[in-house]
Amino acid sequence: MSFKTVLAMIGNTEPTADLARAMEIATELEAHLSVAVIGLAVPANMGDYPAGTVWLDQRDEDLRLLDGIEKQAARACETNGLSFDVDVIYAEGVFVSEEIHRRALYADVVVIGDGVRSDPVLTRRIVDGGVFEARRPLLLTPKDRKTTLKPRRMLLAWNSRAEAAQAAREALDMMIWAEEVHVVLVDPDSSYWVSGGEPGADIAAYLARHGVEVVVEQLASGGRPVEEVLQRHALEIDADLIVMGAYGHSRLRERIFGGVTASILRESRFPVLIAR
Repeated sequence: MSFKTVLAMIGNTEPTADLARAMEIATELEAHLSVAVIGLAVPANMGDYPAGTVWLDQRDEDLRLLDGIEKQAARACETNGLSFDVDVIYAEGVFVSEEIHRRALYADVVVIGDGVRSDPVLTRRIVDGGVFEARRPLLLTPKDRKTTLKPRRMLLAWNSRAEAAQAAREALDMMIWAEEVHVVLVDPDSSYWVSGGEPGADIAAYLARHGVEVVVEQLASGGRPVEEVLQRHALEIDADLIVMGAYGHSRLRERIFGGVTASILRESRFPVLIAR
């Protein structure tokens, strides 16, 4: 596989479980695991007065907690014989995104688990820095289901947009290796200028030229959310992984009104690879 550096984002919620999922991925790929233990710092009081003792005490407590998680992660990686490095990122909002961006530039995939995803603010910073700025794929690793980057059967969520095409290219090596890839379109736009003569046919032909075994499926949502349709169908076909593009609309619109990607980030109980 082409993923040789795995960047795992670990927060202060369920760090052991999130780290375990990341170590499983790195072990499977025989990849280097770079662990970033992340904490969002509370901004200091603005104005003419220095930060109060409450703020300083909170900062010291946060740093002690993150330092403990860093040491725990290093011990676990060493015990499991992994090639690894561990670092702490502790900064205010936008600066966290910048640090994640810098680290993600030298990784092949960014991994987050349920612990990180339980914090929507932290998740947004990771998406901003890792997916939008560094343009790295993001892997969601739910604790209740095995996650693999050597999937036997895959589901590619397709809508004939650039984001979906980029996701397909990021996952191409996996698709070639897989036994079967289901290209799934939910309520597809059948107009020629959007999806060609037959929705899904163009991407199926592209993948087939690379030796991918492709099945094209057009599904009706029946009024259900698209993310629900995708996850339910992934279970029906016994898929190991969903691959999808990030954010079909503008980032601002997604953040205010939600959307398929936002819902997947928040609620998916299924392994998902997201790219843009």
